[in-house]
Amino acid sequence: MTAIPNRIGSIDQDVFKQLESEVRSYCRSFDTVFAKAKGARLWDKKGREYIDFFAGAGALNYGHNNERIRSRIVDYMMNDGITHSLDMATEAKERFLLTFQHKILKPRGLSYKLMFPGPTGTNSVESALKIARKVTGRTNVIAFTNAFHGMSLGSLAATGNAYKRGGAGVSLSGTTFLPYDGYMGPLFDTSLLMEKMLNDAGSGVDKPAAVIVETMQGEGGLNAASAKWLQRLESLCREHEMLLIVDDVQMGCGRTGTFFSFEEAGIRPDIVCLSKSIGGYGLPMALTLIKPEYDIWNPGEHNGTFRGNNLGFVAATEAIAFWEDGTLELRIKEHSFSIRKFLERTAARYGGKIKEVRGKGMIQGLVFNNPDDAGQLCRKAFERGVIMETSGSRDEVAKLMPPLTIEKELLAEGMAKLEASLSEMYDFAEQKEPVGIHP
Repeated sequence: MTAIPNRIGSIDQDVFKQLESEVRSYCRSFDTVFAKAKGARLWDKKGREYIDFFAGAGALNYGHNNERIRSRIVDYMMNDGITHSLDMATEAKERFLLTFQHKILKPRGLSYKLMFPGPTGTNSVESALKIARKVTGRTNVIAFTNAFHGMSLGSLAATGNAYKRGGAGVSLSGTTFLPYDGYMGPLFDTSLLMEKMLNDAGSGVDKPAAVIVETMQGEGGLNAASAKWLQRLESLCREHEMLLIVDDVQMGCGRTGTFFSFEEAGIRPDIVCLSKSIGGYGLPMALTLIKPEYDIWNPGEHNGTFRGNNLGFVAATEAIAFWEDGTLELRIKEHSFSIRKFLERTAARYGGKIKEVRGKGMIQGLVFNNPDDAGQLCRKAFERGVIMETSGSRDEVAKLMPPLTIEKELLAEGMAKLEASLSEMYDFAEQKEPVGIHP
């Protein structure tokens, strides 16, 4: 057996390879040891700088170590503020509840009770599925192709990815999968299939308790549902007395341009799942928003030891301040336009290699004809100091997801590095092709 290293501060990953489980994943893509982060930048232990086009898989919408949020957290800790409280009432939670109500929900005409289900996105999804089944007395839930809702068993049962599902170790049940918007091509409205199956007693679809949907599928490949399709989905839920659950874990908190990803579609979900950037600072926190008439939980019927993360409440309260004057939304709009312009120009240049541009807001990407090219781009980008990842059922999408607060100049620098990486992949490769001998 190889000796276990006893040094701390090494740049290689020997310690992690020998002592950490094989289940680790992101560190395999980013082969270094990170030591420091600020805004949209990270540095490893050698001092090498990286531009962050990953943002903690959407958990760092406000960047690393945001000073406004950090100062609030530090002040709270230095004044011996409550850190852990289960679901006891605290001043930090009270401030968050009032801020979320008056700054986020009321301006959007939304009415929800807030549930703190546990600290992660899958906790929120599990609680949403449970309350929907409790309200309706039914068990079946409609989910969609290429969906991703989490890694615990209930959430995983509503996740489409075969690789993820294969890790469950047990059969996954309680869900019926139907095609997401665009799954059958641009000319086929999949909501019509859903309508037919719900109305046909011979379809084999048990009457569902709920429909769970992402307005845009992040891990599924940046597939975006149209406003018309989402509105039709809401109409079918009302017609068949099913609850509409929107999983906004990754797309919420401004990732698509508005605080909630469903705002532009004008729908009113019965339940909304939030996590990732709701914690403001990358701190574990999740919310399940429930229409008041469906909040029929008995005390303690769903709980969790770390649902009272007061540091998360403090950070989240300060993060909401970014949404008060419209400045952040304007910045997202400007950045989104720059990203789209860059990606469309790139796709046009490499038309034989790149299939299309997908995404919205500040989560957009390139879909490659050869799925391996997406991973190759991410590797070459990392060599140039840009952190980004793939998504899609075949990892065919190279995804740009920087913090919403990234500086304009840094965003441009990161995209220039991606352009250089693509040039190395394609232009340089073509130059190396042997010149044919013609008669």
